[in-house]
Parts: sequence; C-alpha cells; structure tokens
Amino acid sequence: MKPMSRQIQLTAYPEGEIRVEHFHVVEVETPAPAPGEVLVRNLWTSVDPGMRLRLAAAGPAGYFAPFALNAPLDGIMTVGKVVETRIHGFAPGDIVWHAAGWRDFSVVRADEPALRGLGTLTKLDGSIARPEAYLGPLGGVGLTAYVGLLHVAELRDGDVVWVSAAAGAVGSLAAQMAKLRGHYVIGSAGSAAKVAYLRDELNIDAAFDYHDQPIDEQLSAAAPDGIDVYFDNVGGDHLEAALAALRRDGRAALCGAVSDYEGTPRGPRNLFQATANDLTLRGFRGSSHIHRFPELHRDMTRWLNEGLVKTRETVFDGLERAPEALVRMLAGETTGKTLVRVGGS
Repeated sequence: MKPMSRQIQLTAYPEGEIRVEHFHVVEVETPAPAPGEVLVRNLWTSVDPGMRLRLAAAGPAGYFAPFALNAPLDGIMTVGKVVETRIHGFAPGDIVWHAAGWRDFSVVRADEPALRGLGTLTKLDGSIARPEAYLGPLGGVGLTAYVGLLHVAELRDGDVVWVSAAAGAVGSLAAQMAKLRGHYVIGSAGSAAKVAYLRDELNIDAAFDYHDQPIDEQLSAAAPDGIDVYFDNVGGDHLEAALAALRRDGRAALCGAVSDYEGTPRGPRNLFQATANDLTLRGFRGSSHIHRFPELHRDMTRWLNEGLVKTRETVFDGLERAPEALVRMLAGETTGKTLVRVGGS
C-alpha cells in the first residue's frame, strides 16, 4: 500500500499581506505514474518572491497563471528522487527537478514543459552539487542572476554596480558575480544583519540598510560619481533612486519589484531620467534564457568549487511550513535562498 501524500493548497486569494491561514494541508492517495510519467519523492521545494504575484485571482498580464484554489500548486520548482518510472531515460534513484512542488510526492510527465521550460522534468548530476543547489545557484535563481547581469545589463569594464535586495537569493549571486568581474559593487538590504553579511561574508564594496536614511542619500554616499548598472529586485523607491544615480548610457536590469507585490504599486516619479541620460531599462525573466543553462553550470560550478561564490540558505523543515516560509520571506526575515526541506532521502 502506497503512503498518503500531503499537498499544500491555497484556500483564498489574499487581499494585502498573505498569512499562513490562506493555505491548508490536504492528504491524498499517492498516485501511480501512467506511461510517460515518473513518480517523484520530493526532497526540497522552493520559495520565491514571484510566487506572491500568483496568489491573486488575476496576475500581471504575460506572467505565470495564478494558482488555482483548493488544488495542487503547480509551477513551483522542486528537487526530488524518482521512486517509480514508466518512461525510458529515468530510473528509480535519479535526482530530478520539476515544477510540481509543495507536496510530498509528484507525478510528472517527462515531455510536458513547465514554467516556460524552466521546470520541465530534468535529470540532475548529483555528483557536482547538493540536490538543493539546483534550486539556488545552479537553478533558475542562478540563471536569473547570471543572465540579468551579464546579458541583460551587459556589464562593461569599469562599471559601478548597485544590486538591491542583495542579501536575497538572486541578489546575492548577482552582487558576487559583479565583484568577480572586478566591478565596484554596492548592495542594499533591509537589516543590519544583512548589511553585515554583504560586507563581511560576500565582501561587497559598500552596503547599506535602506531603512536607515533616504535611499538616494545612501546611494550617493556609496557612489558619489553615480552608477552604471542597477540590478533591480525591488522597484518603487529603489528604482527611482537608481534613475537619479545612473550615469549616461547606464543600464537597469529589471528582475523584480517586490516592494509592489503586497501593496499599492509605486512607480518612479523621475522616469524621464531614462530619456535625459540615454538609459536602458530592460525587464527580463530567467525562464526566457534557459538556453544559457550550460553556460551557467560551466561557470557557476567552477566558482562554487573554488569558493569564489558563497551561498546561504534559510531552510524550513517540513512541508507544512512552506506557507510560513513564504510569509517570512516576503516580510524580509530570510537571507539567501529560502527552501523547504520536504523530507525523505
């Protein structure tokens, strides 16, 4: 007899801040895979800021579809171990990633694209990294930082770089990659502990807590002659400060706008600076660049092995804590990549 499988389901679309009460745990019979499918025992599942955009009846046009109510939360990156297979090329014991997360067991089709291809069932090389690293530096998080910095912002020699939310999953990687390439890097974060992490562990050139003083004043103190690249994870007042600080021909890679996810969106009031200074503001999604995964894995594996890139994870033990992990991450209480250890081995 197969064990029961727990799922986290959304019971109502939050208005304002999300709470753990917006979710519940449901037990279902563990399904058997059909031809072309595998059954995966999930080990680690992801928690990402962009999930907040899917916790509404209608999300931003062009983005991933909202999560359905009282149903499995499809579209969450997860790493697990194959326990039963009905397709050639996957065997019991294989470590894989897929996008049917926030549950104990998942049945996944091998040929079904998910998250624009980012979450399609893929076998992973467990010999080069821990399984959970494929939800961080070797997964979509790493890909987003990599392409945003190198291919969207198009780093140039001598650029001064500012990364917002620099203690987060994407931001911490982007800041370190810029530093690796010899740039002067500024990071901003939301607490004294996170600023200390940026300075003392990641060796960022300058870091500040955006709560301490006006952002534009702190940015000006860190880069009195201005910046050339802004890696935006926050939007709102952070983007406004960047527009004021970007030098002629500066570039902003618009990765996220977490300041707008749970409140009234606050667009920058000085957008004309983009015209005045010939700036390039380019939005992007990591899932639009999955063809660069081999490039990322080549470089990131070397950087990790040589200790040139450091990672930190905030881990919540137990599937039932996934909603808590999301709430606390959006409240700024986590550092680095936020993960839930589902269980199993």
